[in-house]
This record gives sequence, structure tokens and C-alpha cells, in this order.
Amino acid sequence: MPQEEEEEEEQEKREFTIDETDLDIIKLLQEDARLSYRSIAEELEKTGRKKAAGTVHNRVKNLEKEGVIKGYSVVLDYEKLGYEFTALTLVRVSGGKLVEVEEKIAQHDPVMAVYDITGEYDIAVISRFSSRNDLDKFIKEVLSIHDIERTNTSIVLNVRKEKWSLSDLKVPKS
Repeated sequence: MPQEEEEEEEQEKREFTIDETDLDIIKLLQEDARLSYRSIAEELEKTGRKKAAGTVHNRVKNLEKEGVIKGYSVVLDYEKLGYEFTALTLVRVSGGKLVEVEEKIAQHDPVMAVYDITGEYDIAVISRFSSRNDLDKFIKEVLSIHDIERTNTSIVLNVRKEKWSLSDLKVPKS
């Protein structure tokens, strides 16, 4: 085993930290999660960070193990799949039941994201629908959940940017 890989393995056994090489690997995987470890190693070499494919493999597995990389997915064009409506629903909850209400909302299939938020409302929900009837049914189901005071739903008219990854990642401060 080359000395570089031995040093990498020793570092992995120590406390978990993210460095610039890890961030470069993450950025490459965000662009194309199907890249081989060899391809990633070749791209790293272009930036002056020469790493063996085995080292890249170890780093990716470590990022997965530590929960930095939670999974891999396909980016879809939902409109081409018939989901023409994207809705942003704000929800106000009463009675200190925020988590319970969020869990109930999250169980609905069209729900893409559920966020705790600050301000006048407590929850923001992003969801997608193939028809106004489906959206109407969803809103009525949400309003029937006990402890929901009020909702406010907006329909997305145009998408100017929809990207679920950050390209300007920085090494976290310790």
C-alpha cells in the first residue's frame, strides 16, 4: 500500500474533519453523482490534489459514514412528469404541537420539504401537484389536522433558480 494511502487511513481513524479535498470530492459528486472514484481522482489531480482512486473511495465512504453524504439522487424535471403546480404553504400551529403537525404533513406524498421557520408562521411546506384538484385536496387535508390554526398557500408561477446544492462550500470552522 502506498504511503499516501496509509497516511489517509491513519487520518480517518482520528477525529472526523472535513478538508479542501473532501469539499472538492463533494462538489464533483454534486455535479455528477455517477462519477467513478478514478474519475474523481483524475479531477482532483487537475487541482493539484493528487489522490489515488482507493483514497477517494475511502474518503467518500467516510463522508457517508459521518452523514455528510446522506445519499445519491436523480434531479428530475417535475413538469415533464406532469407535476405542473409547485406550492409553498405556510402553516401556523397552536398548542405546542409543532413536531407532531410537521410529522403528519410530511407523510403526504406530494410534500417535498417541511421546514421549521421563524416569523408569523411556524412551518413552510414545499409540495408538487399534477392538478388543482390535487392541490385543493391537500390543502383541505392539512387544514383538517388538529392544532393547525391557519395556512397560507402560494403557487409558484415561474422558477428562476432551483438548485439543492451549494457550489461555494467551505471547510467548517472547528
